[in-house]
Amino acid sequence: MNYFGDRKHIQGTWAFLGRLLIKALILFAIFNLLFLLLSPLPLLGPLSGYNVFFPGRARLPFGEDIERSYNISILQLEAMLNSHVISAGDKPEDEYRVLLIGDSSVWGFLLPPDQTLSATINEHNYRREDGRIVRAFNLGYPTLSLTKDLLFLNRGLRYEPDLILWFITLEALPLKKQLTSPVVQQNPEAVKTLLAAHNLQLSTAEARFVEPTLWERTIVGQHRALADWVRLQLLGVMWAATGIDHDVPAQYEHPSDDQSSDLEFQGFEEGEMAESDLGFAFLRAGINEAGSVPVIFINQPIFIANGENSEMRYNDFYPRWAYDAYRQMLARVAAEQGWGYLDLWDVVPSDAYTDSAIHYSPRGVQAVVERISQEILLPQR
Repeated sequence: MNYFGDRKHIQGTWAFLGRLLIKALILFAIFNLLFLLLSPLPLLGPLSGYNVFFPGRARLPFGEDIERSYNISILQLEAMLNSHVISAGDKPEDEYRVLLIGDSSVWGFLLPPDQTLSATINEHNYRREDGRIVRAFNLGYPTLSLTKDLLFLNRGLRYEPDLILWFITLEALPLKKQLTSPVVQQNPEAVKTLLAAHNLQLSTAEARFVEPTLWERTIVGQHRALADWVRLQLLGVMWAATGIDHDVPAQYEHPSDDQSSDLEFQGFEEGEMAESDLGFAFLRAGINEAGSVPVIFINQPIFIANGENSEMRYNDFYPRWAYDAYRQMLARVAAEQGWGYLDLWDVVPSDAYTDSAIHYSPRGVQAVVERISQEILLPQR
């Protein structure tokens, strides 16, 4: 046995492994430094397999169970939009392009992608007087915030819309709710730019903006966002194969006809809520942001209870005094400003709602689309 030879060999092996480890750590540090300096994550957004290897999604990515919905909630704006069918290519000359902006009712919660508002509009093949075919694109996204809507309106303008339908409800208007949506908090620079551009006086002190530290901007700190981007691409395969992007359960709890006697709304008691407490300035910003593109505000339908305490509350969201005051304010402001406005608050029957006061079934969708087509989409004769 050559003891000294074996020992020398072992020492040489450990020295080699030590040098290898040091080189690996140096390369890792360099790679992280480059990642930190270049911030390449936003550049990944335009790199998408959607509209190339598999179809674009009919609505923005949002999902809580990737194994059942083949979808994921990803909050990188460019990645979201580049997975959408609206990014498929140039706008056709014979297309009258309509963007639908709003919350989960527009996105189509508890609806498959072919039964949402946009899909239902498209299946009718409406045509304008000049022969252009009406094609609607769903840029709704769950959570209630006008700031979130304004963010998607801003991004949607790059796709040359001819009309924007902005669906709103009172729950999205209180000023204190404007910065609570995760997609707003995860995109602070884009949000701050919009707020400054339209002189929107909104305190950002408690916004909970996600502004990463130096460490969080490295590849280690960004590993979750990178993984989500990869998952979104991989899920495109199952989206293409199944057309499923939302898990719709067979059973869910419907809104109750019986209501509580609580008359508070978002911290306001009856008579306390003023126009200045609500985000009408954000609606004006949307008009200004859109420029020459018409914007029509649609007060979306709500469930109307008819049981206990229904004389006090319309539903779990709204005491009657708050919602009635909001409708009066909105109608007055829209008339004074000359805004396009359509009030559909009671157009959906109460038995056509699904799991909340603002989510409705395919029958409710048909009722909304019928009114929109009569009042807005079809030529007035």
